[in-house]
Amino acid sequence: MLDTTTDLDPDTAASPDATVPPASVVAVDAKSSKPNYPPPATEPTQNADREIRFDFNHGARVRLPVRTEGKWRVQLRDLDTGNILFQSENKGAFVRSSKHWFVRFSVDVWDVDDDGVATEVLTHEYDARDRAVLINFPLGTLGDTLAWFPYAARFGQVRGCRVTCAMSPLIIPLLRDAHPDIRFVSHEGAIEQDLAATAYATYCLGLFFDDADCIFQPTDFRHVGLHRTAAYILGVDPAEEAPRLVLPDETRPIDEPYVCIGIQSSTQAKYWNNPDGWRGVVKFLKSIGYRVICIDQKSVNGRGFVWNHIPHGVEDETGDRPLTERARWLRHAAAFIGLSSGLSWLAWAAGTAVVMISGFTHPTNEFGTPYRVINWHTCNSCWNDVRLRFDHRDFLWCPRHAGTDRQFECTRLITADQVIEILKRVTSLPTIQPAV
Repeated sequence: MLDTTTDLDPDTAASPDATVPPASVVAVDAKSSKPNYPPPATEPTQNADREIRFDFNHGARVRLPVRTEGKWRVQLRDLDTGNILFQSENKGAFVRSSKHWFVRFSVDVWDVDDDGVATEVLTHEYDARDRAVLINFPLGTLGDTLAWFPYAARFGQVRGCRVTCAMSPLIIPLLRDAHPDIRFVSHEGAIEQDLAATAYATYCLGLFFDDADCIFQPTDFRHVGLHRTAAYILGVDPAEEAPRLVLPDETRPIDEPYVCIGIQSSTQAKYWNNPDGWRGVVKFLKSIGYRVICIDQKSVNGRGFVWNHIPHGVEDETGDRPLTERARWLRHAAAFIGLSSGLSWLAWAAGTAVVMISGFTHPTNEFGTPYRVINWHTCNSCWNDVRLRFDHRDFLWCPRHAGTDRQFECTRLITADQVIEILKRVTSLPTIQPAV
């Protein structure tokens, strides 16, 4: 069977694990043991006749009250494929679909008397028009959230529903004013306002590495690209689209022409590990008349014995500053040079030409840019290899060549000359005669 049901004892109010996803699939914060998403309401939120309740929060859910005479027949169908996904007869149960991504479900319930005569008491076809839909984003991921948000907005437009996006409060100021039709809340706000109690449907966006049974995603994100995985989860067109940003200050931060760079990331495999790479690029940019501004959060980042410093000769605009300020720098930059990291996604959203240096990921993993830098002669694209499990806890993760002289060769063998040749093609980056 594709879906699950839990028969209820007359004295049992609910199945204790009916709404708890498998622990091996949904990541939990190791420090706090907090789930990565606000939980759905314990009971389905929509009322039907005969005290039946249903909703589509983390999949289709149906609560059938306990009865002593006769029984219920319940069926879940996929309206788009015509498949019957689940059918059961019981005297009271909590039914939940095994798929938590978007499916245009039909929920059908019959009253079956003791003679076996069935009378239909509920037929409900998924229709989110004018209903509340909650879309949860994980915390601590700038790039992922910016990559996925356009598909959440598209879902609201296609389905005609009232979308609420629960995400990091640090990111909300970037998006809120550009999308007045969408409600933005933090995870804490979603819980405090009890939004789950009125949600018709809830979907969780994320990277589900261990989801072999496709519970939370219809296809592995490593096949379709980091951003497009949200489209597949939400059942919308996966065509790429940058999020819209409205900033509190849209003015230029400095008068002179400049280029922004972001050299830091969350794991060493994402860094540009060529020891002379940044020095050569910064020297080139300054020679053609550009100031070079580093807008990372940290000027120094690393673990253990490996630490990464901003390059010599750049201007330091790092620090704990609002993301809207970084977006303002990006909005007016002639270009941004970065990695497969959050600032590259922010630059894309700001409309900046992005030169992305990455061998850790395959180019299909990120948004399209004509200025993508990868060395195909080296080991590459381990992030998108479904045979490999990325380890967030290992800062020096290099699954194929760890501890050998080939470790991090995917970017170590990307030279400054290769990046400079790409920079020469950036149309927004003409040579400027330096002031005498």
